[in-house]
Amino acid sequence: MEFVIEEGKQPHQNCSTLILPALSIGNVGQLAVDLLVSSTRAERIGYLDEPNILPCVGNDAYGPVPCGHLALPLEAYDSPANTLTLVQQRSPVVKGKMVEFAKNLADFAASTGKKHVIVLSSLEFGRWKRIDTSSGLQIYYLSSNGENGKDETCERLGWKRLQEYDPDQRAWKHLRALAEGNVTEENSSPFEDEVDDEDYYASLPFAALFSCFKAKGLKVTCVLCYCSEGDNTPDAFQLAEASSKLLELKPENFQGGENGKWVIPFSWKTVYGPPPEMSMF
Repeated sequence: MEFVIEEGKQPHQNCSTLILPALSIGNVGQLAVDLLVSSTRAERIGYLDEPNILPCVGNDAYGPVPCGHLALPLEAYDSPANTLTLVQQRSPVVKGKMVEFAKNLADFAASTGKKHVIVLSSLEFGRWKRIDTSSGLQIYYLSSNGENGKDETCERLGWKRLQEYDPDQRAWKHLRALAEGNVTEENSSPFEDEVDDEDYYASLPFAALFSCFKAKGLKVTCVLCYCSEGDNTPDAFQLAEASSKLLELKPENFQGGENGKWVIPFSWKTVYGPPPEMSMF
């Protein structure tokens, strides 16, 4: 992976926290990063040339009018006012290359002086074992602070540790060995095309990112929610707000916000199409 800095720009040394998505159901992590980039008016400082993700190109996701800027598969944005670097991923990882991709991102984070990495992602609603929506969307987390994934700050926020994380379970152990370089062949992975319930969570992209950032000695927190496919913008707001609470950021102080409101990215206008014609009902 090569970090290509845009001409005339430099990374801000005070941006010690990295936020990035892990691709999963509903693309909630990506949508949440979109919200954070748009609302903080983060500046694109460059892109990551990564061979393990599929190539793609598109229009600028945040500008109100076409200005000739192209969106690339893996871009880096800085928000020095909030001491944040945000990485947006717009295309999937090549099959079988997730751990290698995660290692490259961990190398990038370490080489640019990041102290805390926050991974935003979603989980399949159908696998939620203890459903409780009495207080709205429940946020789950996984932290590198303790061996069991527990973190006191996240607990105080009312979040629940991901109970399915078990560092002694075979899939999590294998993933840790891959991240630490103790296993050299990814094709020896226990994951099959159809993983069972025991291996499901360790087979997801967030797990590879968590393991590789942790193996690199970085503090990493995964912020997660359960969702289904569909219009997942409400879930994205929840994850963006959760990451702001974790970092003690106030949306009303974001450069792009007015009266504490999030700034909706312009690209969202065409994501789900227009609302339904109510005369049909």
